[in-house]
Amino acid sequence: MALAGRLWELLYTSAAEAFITVGVFVGAVLLAFQYINFVQQGRLVGRIERAAGWQPVIGALLGLTPGCGGAIFVMTLYLRGGVSFGAVVATLVATMGDAAFVLIAAAPLHYVYVTVASLIAAVLTGYAVDALGIGAALRRGRVRGKTSGGDGKPGETSPDAHLRDVHGHGQSARDMVSDSAQLAHVGHAEGDEIDMALHHGGGPRAAEGGWGQRFTHSGFAGYWVLLAVGLAFGVADVLGRDLGESLFGRPEVTVVLGVGGTLFGILLTVAARRWGVNTSHEDEEHKLFSLRETLVHGAMDTAFVTSWVFVSFVAYHLGVLWLGGGDIAAGELVMAGWMQRTGLITVIVGALLGLIPGCGPQILFVTMFARGLLPFAALLANAISQDGDALFPLLVLDRRSALVATVVTTVPAILLGLLVYWLELSTGLGVLLRPG
Repeated sequence: MALAGRLWELLYTSAAEAFITVGVFVGAVLLAFQYINFVQQGRLVGRIERAAGWQPVIGALLGLTPGCGGAIFVMTLYLRGGVSFGAVVATLVATMGDAAFVLIAAAPLHYVYVTVASLIAAVLTGYAVDALGIGAALRRGRVRGKTSGGDGKPGETSPDAHLRDVHGHGQSARDMVSDSAQLAHVGHAEGDEIDMALHHGGGPRAAEGGWGQRFTHSGFAGYWVLLAVGLAFGVADVLGRDLGESLFGRPEVTVVLGVGGTLFGILLTVAARRWGVNTSHEDEEHKLFSLRETLVHGAMDTAFVTSWVFVSFVAYHLGVLWLGGGDIAAGELVMAGWMQRTGLITVIVGALLGLIPGCGPQILFVTMFARGLLPFAALLANAISQDGDALFPLLVLDRRSALVATVVTTVPAILLGLLVYWLELSTGLGVLLRPG
């Protein structure tokens, strides 16, 4: 086969595989968790402030929730002084962001392993951070910064002035009802400093107005229908059957469905402008207080994850093709040998990759593990180190705390990753922890 034909086949098979084998399961799990969050409406987040002695534990549990919602809210609670810095660190150690959905879909047993290890590491690290007084030192720095006016934070405004100037209250009853759905917050109040920074300039947020918002808020229903149909094909694939061939006598039906699902997801991701940041504090609040927004943002989150899985599959196939000189089987042998020789390096790389905020690179890393290209220790190091999208609110309002937190989470990631890697080599644990 000519190189152009091989590359074309690589693209459409990667697209079909990303949707049928991963994306549809991500959508199902993500929707279930987001619906539970909608029903709860952040009640656990509100209780964390009243349980001072248990904050690292509760923060770790919120961080373990797949996605970034609970972890994002803990950041705003910290900014207003409601939780300790140890709770923040525990939350960030525990969270895997949206990469968790990929791991649940691709290797559920390994997700359980990562969850248990991350919970233990998160709680221990959180209490250690509070015992060392790191949060108190950061708090003093924030106070000095506010006094000198050199912290670069947005100016404060009164809530009444904010409602008048920004939301235009008093214009009509319809305007007030429309605005009331946007004024419910978790971790802060309308018109305060956090609200102004995260919702009214400066913070990462979904696109408003224009074709992007119209497309995402009308196309989400069609995407969920496509995911539901794709889920039936995905379950059949796990059972070793091809529904396209079984129902229509044409296996290419499955490929067309998978490619269509991935392309639809990429279009949703582009429309929402989410290549960099998957979800924001504002997105998570919208999901808590509106079932429709839960479905809209759930579709966009699934589309984002599926798009990154597609990118991961393409990168994998291109790498294997190149290593094998055009022969995929030969390339996989070369890559497997490389992994065995450089396992220790991948553990360090996994931990350092976690320093990058956001979920995209982490999804790629988890996908590589599911392909059998990384040891479990590397996955664990990355899972503990990465902060998902939760770090963005902290970066907007308190960069010093954000930088300290992300560096601190790297310490247990490297230590535990190296310990598990040594166990994999010395006890044969690596065979048991290998995916698939």
